[in-house]
Formats: sequence, C-alpha cells, structure tokens
Amino acid sequence: MQNIAGVGLGLRRELIDDYLQAEHVPDFIEVAPENWLGLGGRHAKQFAACVERTALFCHGLSLSIGGPHPLNLEFIGQIKQFLKQHQALLYSEHLSYTHDGGYLYDLLPIPMTEEAVDYVAERILKVQDLLGQRLVIENVSTYAMPAAEMTEAEFVCAVLQAADCELLLDVNNVYVNSINHGSDALAFITAMPPERVRYLHVAGHQQISPDLLIDTHGAAINDPVWELLRATYQHIGVRPTLLERDFNIPTWQQLQSELQQIQQLQQEAGDV
Repeated sequence: MQNIAGVGLGLRRELIDDYLQAEHVPDFIEVAPENWLGLGGRHAKQFAACVERTALFCHGLSLSIGGPHPLNLEFIGQIKQFLKQHQALLYSEHLSYTHDGGYLYDLLPIPMTEEAVDYVAERILKVQDLLGQRLVIENVSTYAMPAAEMTEAEFVCAVLQAADCELLLDVNNVYVNSINHGSDALAFITAMPPERVRYLHVAGHQQISPDLLIDTHGAAINDPVWELLRATYQHIGVRPTLLERDFNIPTWQQLQSELQQIQQLQQEAGDV
C-alpha cells in the first residue's frame, strides 16, 4: 500500500470549488463514504476531479463497530466497492457505536471492559476479512464512560492488539477527554503503540464549561491542542495529519494557514 506523508484536509462540499481552483492542494483528502455513495451527475464529477488531484483517505460514520446489532454486510460491500472504485488508500472508522435498531447520528461510547474488547475485536476482524484490508480505528471523544473496567488507553491498546488493526489517533479527542474526565492527555499519547498509529486527526472544539468540551470540528485549533500535537510527534514520530473542519467553515486561506502550522510542526519534529 502506498504510504502518504504530510498534511490532509477533510473535504466538505462547501470546499470543493476552492479546492479545485487552488494552485496547491493538501497531500491527501479525507471523505466519509456515506456522503458520496450512489451520487451521480455534477457531484460525482466534482468528486472524481478532487480525487485526481491528490490521495484519498476514507473515514466512515456508520459501521457501528461497537454496536449490539449484526454488522451490515450489504453496507460493508458498498464500502468495499467505493474504496476500490476511488483507489482509497485506507478506511478508518470510530471506536464507538452509531446504530441501535436505527442510526443514531452520534458516536456513543463502548463500555471499556474485557468482554467489550473481545466483542469489538471479533467484529473488526470480520470487517477486515470482508474488505481484504486492515481497518484503522479512531479514538473518540466521550462525555460519559459507562461501566468502565479499564482506562481508555488500556481499552484502545487491547482492541488494537486483539484485532491486529491500526489506529487513527485523534489528538483533539485526546485533549477533549482529558478535560472531560480529568485524565492525562500526554499519558494517553505515550501509551499508544507507535507502530500501529497510521495517521492523526487534529481539530478545534467548543468549550461549554471549564470541565466540559465538545468535539465540534467547528473552530480553529487552540494552543493546548497545538502543543499536544507537537508532543505527539515527539513521542510517536511524525505521521500524516488531517485537519478536520465541519462547521463554521472559514476561508480557504484560513484553512491553508492551519495546514501550514501543521507542516511547520512536522518539520520541526523531523529536525530533532
């Protein structure tokens, strides 16, 4: 599989015109396949033009890897076809569940127990077998930790080991959880096995109160998250890093400025 370095951008439809007109584009883009499956006409042509310009990562929303219901095999087949059709370099999903008899349109936490490790790992292994490739799972932001018998870091590492999958390390989610649960963000980062970290996410968030943050992807990255990203490069090495911005979309120039800040941190870490 082709290896990609550098910086990436989550591609929203609001950004497509700017992206296609830009002289320089990110090293890769990321899309949710669910938002593009089955589209034709102008949207399909625009998407094909975007993918021609740079590498494609796919980041799913609806797999519900930790959910109580059977995996949707028809949906997984559609994802497999989408990945093949557009030559996506990887497919990542959230370590959470989104389906409870109907799609909940939210990322709900999985109980952090040994039983859940075994259950989720079995489902990941099944998905990997069906797709014919490794799944990349993302640590998620949480606002409650139901029935936890282990720390989040222990749970994530156990799933990675049992399922032999890879990690999308979301640095903003680590910071959000450290505030929401009073945990140590850097300790979480250093507990992750570097050999399994495929790429990173970074984004902004919303502060509701001093001890409650919401992972909105709707604001600029703040200083504590920038510092945690710097520390992440120091501890696990430089990895491809994607900027997420889903709401309050700024100008293309403002997004480019944040991408350049990521590049600067990568260059500084590479010089150490």
